[in-house]
Amino acid sequence: MVVYIGNDHGGYALKILFVKQLEEWGIKCVDIGCDSTDIVRYPYYAAQVAGAVAEGKTDRGILICSTGIGMSIEANRFKGVRASLCTDTYMAKMTRRHNNANVLCLGGKVIGDFEALDILETWLNEEYEGGRHDISLELIEESEKSLCCNELPAFEDIFQGEK
Repeated sequence: MVVYIGNDHGGYALKILFVKQLEEWGIKCVDIGCDSTDIVRYPYYAAQVAGAVAEGKTDRGILICSTGIGMSIEANRFKGVRASLCTDTYMAKMTRRHNNANVLCLGGKVIGDFEALDILETWLNEEYEGGRHDISLELIEESEKSLCCNELPAFEDIFQGEK
């Protein structure tokens, strides 16, 4: 498994913890987040991770900002991305089982490290149940067909100098 991870300044500390833990679990991590607590704009990082999932470069992504809200809003703009903001392990379990979420969003300033690690482990290990949940995912795919364009944003033009 290869996981893309992105963060802004509010998610920097939790990203460092996650990268270390993923390495310990033997999971390859592609870190495209910022490298400090200096203020940056989260949409740039969310787009890189969500874009990688949408393009099929990876099956899973993780996004961390101060609350996880902004990252989830931006990530869910991408076709094929089902980003879920989780604040506890039950949410992580259910979003994998019922929604087949492929991007995990977290708030680095709203949950503690131990809870965050439990959420990460649960989200990585749970499997999609399928069955009755396929109907909802098919409806989401139908919405995407009519609402989404196939172009990825040209953030390079907007966010010059940021990673």
